[in-house]
Amino acid sequence: MFGYIRVKKSELLVREYEAYKSVYCGLCRALGREYSVLSRFILSYDCAFYAMFLMSLRSSCEGFERKACRFNPLKKCSYCKCSDSAVNEAAALSVILAYYKLEDDIDDSGFFKRITFRLVKPFFSRWRKKAAARYPELDKIAAEMMEGQKKAENSPDCTLDMAAHPSADMLSKLIAREASSETEGRIYSRFGYGIGRFIYLIDAADDYEKDIKNDSFNPFKPYADSFEETVGANLSQALAMAYEAYNLIELVDFKGIIDNIILMGLPTVQKDVLDRQGKVKK
Repeated sequence: MFGYIRVKKSELLVREYEAYKSVYCGLCRALGREYSVLSRFILSYDCAFYAMFLMSLRSSCEGFERKACRFNPLKKCSYCKCSDSAVNEAAALSVILAYYKLEDDIDDSGFFKRITFRLVKPFFSRWRKKAAARYPELDKIAAEMMEGQKKAENSPDCTLDMAAHPSADMLSKLIAREASSETEGRIYSRFGYGIGRFIYLIDAADDYEKDIKNDSFNPFKPYADSFEETVGANLSQALAMAYEAYNLIELVDFKGIIDNIILMGLPTVQKDVLDRQGKVKK
């Protein structure tokens, strides 16, 4: 995941923002505890959202505690206490996705960057192996996503839908794992698909100018003459799909924060990326 699932801080209550930070810091702590201090550098908003969403569905948040920050021992941070494996699952997903992303970067980068990526790969490989042993289903879903992504992007007939499908399908499967009935499964799957599609497309839109310059794959290349309209329409469609399903999901904890992300955070990210790309073009 790429760090696009964010809150709109100005619209959060103070207590909601503190709770949000406690989940983020709790995930950071889990990464350091389960994998290594270095693994904390792959911490992302997206996996913090995943941890929060799991805890909300399972009602597994047991409050908060203050402890010293591992990065700054002179500072105390609030950490979310989780009664199940939600935060550890999110930490495992973080390192698994980081590993497959690194593999993709090695394949797509130039000579000097490839050398750098290969130097750090043993660390990522060790983390991913440990995470996959604990959560083999997460690794299987992520591996299938990467295989599908490469196949789609190497196809001469690749369309926007084909390119976005593997990432959307991955998050669809990850969220659907939490369903306790067939009906819930369809709802969770559709919600995950919409969010996953949004993440892939917003990342592609954000990288558009860089990919054009480097002659790398980007699904929006055929739409150079209608870039903003095409990006805006597809992102809004993905958010509408996610929101339609989200309205049918019963959340226990963090609902105000997750509402903020879906209704305000993601549309704000969309606007920021389109504005940034518009300035680059000008």
